[in-house]
Amino acid sequence: MDFLKGNLRLRTKELFNVVAKPLVEDLIRGKNGLLFTYGVTGSGKTHTMTGSPGDGGLLPRCLDMIFNSIGPFQAKRFVFKLDDKNGVDVQCEVDALLERQKRDAMPVPKTPSGKRQIDPEFADMINVQDHCKVEEVDEDNVYSVFVSYIEIYNNYIYDLLEEAPFEPIKPKWNNCNTPVRNGDFIPPQSKILREDQNHNMYVTGCTEVEVKSTEEAFEVFWRGQKKRRIANTQLNRESSRSHSVFIIKLAQAPLDADGDNVLQEKEQITLSQLSLVDLAGSERTNRTKAEGNRLREAGNINQSLMTLRTCIEVLRENQMYGTNKMVPYRDSKLTHLFKNYFDGEGKVRMIVCVNPKAEDYEESLQVMRFAEMTQEVEVARPVDRPLCGLTPGRRFRNQAFREELSRKLEMRGGPINGETEEQSVSEMFLQNFPPLPSCELLDVNDDQTLPKLIEVLEKRHKLRQMLSEEFAKNVLAFKTMLQDFDSSIVSKENYIQGKLSEKEKTIAGQKMELERLEKKIKTLEYKIEILEKTATIYEEDKRNLQQELESKSQKLQRQASDKRRLEARLQGMVAETTMKWEKECERRVAAKQLEMQNKLWVKDEKLKQLKAIVTEPKNEKPERPSRERDREKTVQRSVSPSPAPNAPPVRLRHRRSRSAGERWVDHKPPSNLPTETVMQPHVPHAITVAAASEKALAKCDKYMLTHQELASDGEIETKLIKGDVFKTRGGGQAVQFTEIETLKQESPTGRKRRSSPSNPDPHEDAADSEWTDVETRCSVAVEMRAGSALGPGYQHHAQPK
Repeated sequence: MDFLKGNLRLRTKELFNVVAKPLVEDLIRGKNGLLFTYGVTGSGKTHTMTGSPGDGGLLPRCLDMIFNSIGPFQAKRFVFKLDDKNGVDVQCEVDALLERQKRDAMPVPKTPSGKRQIDPEFADMINVQDHCKVEEVDEDNVYSVFVSYIEIYNNYIYDLLEEAPFEPIKPKWNNCNTPVRNGDFIPPQSKILREDQNHNMYVTGCTEVEVKSTEEAFEVFWRGQKKRRIANTQLNRESSRSHSVFIIKLAQAPLDADGDNVLQEKEQITLSQLSLVDLAGSERTNRTKAEGNRLREAGNINQSLMTLRTCIEVLRENQMYGTNKMVPYRDSKLTHLFKNYFDGEGKVRMIVCVNPKAEDYEESLQVMRFAEMTQEVEVARPVDRPLCGLTPGRRFRNQAFREELSRKLEMRGGPINGETEEQSVSEMFLQNFPPLPSCELLDVNDDQTLPKLIEVLEKRHKLRQMLSEEFAKNVLAFKTMLQDFDSSIVSKENYIQGKLSEKEKTIAGQKMELERLEKKIKTLEYKIEILEKTATIYEEDKRNLQQELESKSQKLQRQASDKRRLEARLQGMVAETTMKWEKECERRVAAKQLEMQNKLWVKDEKLKQLKAIVTEPKNEKPERPSRERDREKTVQRSVSPSPAPNAPPVRLRHRRSRSAGERWVDHKPPSNLPTETVMQPHVPHAITVAAASEKALAKCDKYMLTHQELASDGEIETKLIKGDVFKTRGGGQAVQFTEIETLKQESPTGRKRRSSPSNPDPHEDAADSEWTDVETRCSVAVEMRAGSALGPGYQHHAQPK
């Protein structure tokens, strides 16, 4: 697309010569064109299109150029007739005459002088002094111009030339959210877009007026311009609230061989159109302070302009990157109406109007960026005009022939008031004959009447013989001329026949070559199809092999990860087993050393006693150290017999839970193992369940789940997961977990006790390692913690008991 960055300082004539004049030339040559003005509100789009008094805009200049070019070649009114399917037909002279008589019978407002009354508001706008015209116009065609004027308001299409009937109606709201009062005009109905057989979009039921002059066409435009919706905003006193589209259709058809009548063949008719669009300006509501209907209008205007920009962006992307994205023409009536233009059915020109105000800097910058982007879009499609096959220049040649014929007849005393040549020649011959005298005989003795009559008849007979001889000579000469003409025609026919035979031979050779090439093309297409199928099969095999390779690689990775995990587990088990055996070996070695030390001590004591007996025969018995007594007590206590069977059983103590005053659900899965440790919590009045139960949750406020798992050292680790029960909106119950208590049981043999510095005796350590009291042998750690995953109820850590 081409564009021109213009402002009010650029002269309208220069703007017309650069932008609009090529579109008018294409219109007369049978090609379509689209010209629209784009910019922010108040930047001069409507002024550029319509102009001002004394300086006509682009629209009156386009009309003036069209009628200056086709003026002498226009068809009579109603010869061309548009149908309801965006097509055109040619009527015969009789039907066109009837249509003209009906139109002439209708009342037309005239001035007292009998001329058409011209609105003074636009009389100065159509006064264009340039008289621009297209140089190369097909003189053998006849032309007719049709104009229509529509507007797109709130994404609805309205006909500005439709005459709304005047009827008293009840108050209601029309499509524009405007109340209709009694006695107002019925609001126009919105029109529908349709697609014709050539895939071009058109407005159904739109009024199309046939015009024969610039004044008549601009008068139609001005009549619709008065109905266009405008409003007063903060940025523009007369702001356009709709997109207006003025469509100029040019129908043309060739003359027949005589150059008198229009060909009735529909395929020889060419219909081209030029659309002049005055877009509504984009505006920001924070600047216009629009409310109500104005705000709704601004939203629809900005949405349609955004759709136009999106369509052009997608076209540019498809052109630059070779993609085939769908262009969203149907998102707006504006883009949907001109879909065929953007698809290449004609040229598109855009005039960008820029406001020099500093307040419009950001909006003007966006407009310029859009214009720069549209400059890179190029969509073109050739248009083939139908060939009529008639001799060019037949209009003026036949006209010259008729003028020469009438001149020759006038030289011979030619026909008056349309008489034929034969009648004039016969009358001329009759005038050369002598007049007949009176043949009435009144007297028997009259001897003058008959001789005079005989004399006149003889003269007429001689003159007749002379005319007959001259006619025979002329017939002979004409026959000779016809023979010569026939011989020349025969020679020309023979020459043409020879040329035709040569051309036919050439065409036959070319046909054979075409057939050979077609066969070759079919063979190549078959080979290409086979290669494509083979390539498809190979690609499918490649895809399957890749998938198989990926699955096998994933399987190998899983196996490798399982192997590494198994190796790590085995290494951990080996390390754990090695550590256990080392500890067991150390314990046994320590026990053996302790036993040997006890035996040595017993022997030493015996030797001391024996020595004392030998050396000092006293009756006193030496005392053992306190450690010795303690050790004996420990040994006695370790080897003491089990309590009597009649002794009362020992009742294990449980720590009382801090939540004993509330109603709890104690959920203990059947897979848990009973530990019965000292620190096992006991919740009185709790409902114990083996599986989750809604009835139990409905009766309680708290919930506790007992979960057991195997720790890394092989011991059982019990977790008490607690939470609050609350009701949901649906009538059910939900649990929010707030804390976790961990109960861990440890073996006393698993912990390596160290001797304190104050008691470094190894015998004492060895004795302590053999301590087997149940109450102190179990070490239970209670940890209460809160996290984001458990719920927001806890924010502190409790110390172990």
